[in-house]
Amino acid sequence: MTLWLRSLLFVAGLFGAAGVGASAVAAHLAGGTSLATAAQFFLFGALTLLGAVAVSITLLRGRTGILVGASAIGLGTLLFSGDLTLRALMDVKLLWGTAPTGGTLMIAGWLMIAIGGVRATCWRA
Repeated sequence: MTLWLRSLLFVAGLFGAAGVGASAVAAHLAGGTSLATAAQFFLFGALTLLGAVAVSITLLRGRTGILVGASAIGLGTLLFSGDLTLRALMDVKLLWGTAPTGGTLMIAGWLMIAIGGVRATCWRA
């Protein structure tokens, strides 16, 4: 397994843990809707990265597009959910435009996965 795949799996584990933790805190925090949204996106990101790694292992073509897309989704999730988490817990913005940039990266990542899926014609035996 390549370093890229192992890194995506590592990040998926961190996102999963962050999502569960943020969900627990949001349940006890008054007005924790932003944190709950961040938690959902951390969990969605974790599952997306796991799925992308699992699919890419079997591909001969389209693998790079899927992994680039997964990486963009990972970075986008970090920016989007990180910004929402900091706002909810510390009343601090990460950077101006971080959440919209993260969302845009996630959308672009999904489009890259779609392109990789179209190119995925050869499966490993």
